[in-house]
Amino acid sequence: MPETTQFGGHEDEVYVDGALKPNTILLTRYKIIGILGGGGQGAVYNARDLNFPDAKRLVAIKEMHVQGSDAGQRASTVKTFQREANILATLSHPAIPKIYDSFEQNDRVYLVMEYINGSDLEALLSKTKTLPMKKILEWAVDLCDVLHYLHSHQPETIIFRDMKPANVMIDSLGKVRLIDFGIAKVFESGKKHTMIGTEGYSAPEQYKGNVTPLSDIYSLGATLHHVITRKDPRLEPPFSFSERPIEKLNEEVPSGLVGVIEKALEFEPQNRFQSCAEMKEALDQIRYGSANSQRGATNVQMNGSAALGSMESGNGEGTNFFDGIDDISPGIQEQWKFKAEDEIRSTPTTYRDYVFVSSYDSNVWALNADDGEFGWKFPTTAGIATSPVIDQEHGFIMVGSEDNTFYAVEHKSGRINWTYSTNGKIRSTARVAHGHVFFGSDDGKLYALVAQNGRYLWEYDMGSPVRTQPWVTNDIVICGCEDGELVALELSGEKKWSLRAKRAITSSPVVDLEGICYVGSFDGYLYAIQAESGYRMWRFRTGRPIVSSPVVDGNLVFIGVTDSQFYAVNTQTGKDKWRFSADAPIVGSAIVQGESVYFGDSKGNFYCLDKNDGKEKWRFKTQNGITSAPLIAHNRIYITSMDKTVYALPLVSS
Repeated sequence: MPETTQFGGHEDEVYVDGALKPNTILLTRYKIIGILGGGGQGAVYNARDLNFPDAKRLVAIKEMHVQGSDAGQRASTVKTFQREANILATLSHPAIPKIYDSFEQNDRVYLVMEYINGSDLEALLSKTKTLPMKKILEWAVDLCDVLHYLHSHQPETIIFRDMKPANVMIDSLGKVRLIDFGIAKVFESGKKHTMIGTEGYSAPEQYKGNVTPLSDIYSLGATLHHVITRKDPRLEPPFSFSERPIEKLNEEVPSGLVGVIEKALEFEPQNRFQSCAEMKEALDQIRYGSANSQRGATNVQMNGSAALGSMESGNGEGTNFFDGIDDISPGIQEQWKFKAEDEIRSTPTTYRDYVFVSSYDSNVWALNADDGEFGWKFPTTAGIATSPVIDQEHGFIMVGSEDNTFYAVEHKSGRINWTYSTNGKIRSTARVAHGHVFFGSDDGKLYALVAQNGRYLWEYDMGSPVRTQPWVTNDIVICGCEDGELVALELSGEKKWSLRAKRAITSSPVVDLEGICYVGSFDGYLYAIQAESGYRMWRFRTGRPIVSSPVVDGNLVFIGVTDSQFYAVNTQTGKDKWRFSADAPIVGSAIVQGESVYFGDSKGNFYCLDKNDGKEKWRFKTQNGITSAPLIAHNRIYITSMDKTVYALPLVSS
């Protein structure tokens, strides 16, 4: 069952394999407008109901593919889908989307529902820095109300089983709507169910198949904890909410609300609220009551009026809830940023709880990954253009400087472990592999050292400055240099093969799982070469010199070029599948995550594109050029800019 991620506007459509095309008409009634979301088994479409020709009545249509030769599996798929339809058909609550129709057509089953113009809570968390506490409390009360409605449903109790931010829509009026009843189930006391739900939000007993209405209360507590602290429980150890105290992560939350959430998150079901009505009563006391709170008491109370202010549910004269929230913008907002003392040309790296970045102020900076707080800095004696790398075996941060020296420092303190001096500026980012570290220097040498202590192993004379990051396989080291030669060496440092481009190779080579090496050159070509033999398979011509490094994903290789074009090239044919025109030359490398590819340009624009067709999903603006690749870690995108700043953006693809 595809998860309904958003019933909102479709300016940034999601593309799903096998999806219906716009203008497709189902049952001679529903005209597909676009895709709202989807997954591997189907999609959710925005459509127009043609039975109302004089009015633009929009609906959401949920689809599931019914495929496979196994008749039992097909029947089970249809049964699962019909269960959701049957449950929704019996429900009538303001927070539950109305169901209009269900049908089967061309090996697909469809559910026609009310279209909700809004955004899910998970997306709101990604696109905002804060949400109004009084609205969070209002949503909590409304979610208690709709869950109580489900739990009190007659003749049979319904358990939602998948409460989480992605399944909570906030419509244009700022009201809660509960979506995706795909795993909701009629409650049968004493009967075990399958272990189903979402890790991090599911109650402890849900992992054992013992699901009850109290399991939904736990999941609601987990959802509220995530919304208020912005700590995603899916990224944390199970049932570890107590290790992330709410009041330490959000000083704005009233203490009584902390008590309500903690009670909902009790490990043992009998220690939680025993109904959503009871939890709602406690929340209403926070909204309107004046009694002092007693955290952990059976009857949780508090005086929340001072912290929450008035709790009017309306939005004044505005007609759209999102227009009234200052923190929400059409684009992406940084979660934190840190300013160094000079421009940053390097890609960040991460180890444990820190992000490390080097800058032209001569320093390596250690920053807390969650909030950007300064940890330490290590000074060299000249600017740093290379990116720091991690020796995970020993916990070293390694970086080369334009003071001709390569440094290995302790990740916790920045204390020097060892150094190695070359005869030229080091502008080649290192590669750690096989217990060794490989890097180049402007003295024309490629060096191999023992990572643990910096002991010299060998050097290879490339004949001109080496500014690429070497690529290391199980057998060879591949590196380029400024006179245009690409060289493959045995791990012993002996030459295996070489290939010469017409101009400098500053782009770093990459080798895919098929053993094909890709590299760009100042001659404007992207080369595909057999890594084992050095045989050139094809070359793809762009319009200007290539400085950035390629990135491979599946059967596509992506490369940004100084002609301001970003190319997706088929790895088999060497032909471009699509290209995207940026606003300025591209010298920084890209990264692929999920269905998106990310990169920056020399005007400071940072782009997120659909990797399948090159359609722009969003962009973020810095104040100067981006010359390096982004880093994706800790559920964030870290980017650096020549404006001296490190930015931490939420990891959101659309």
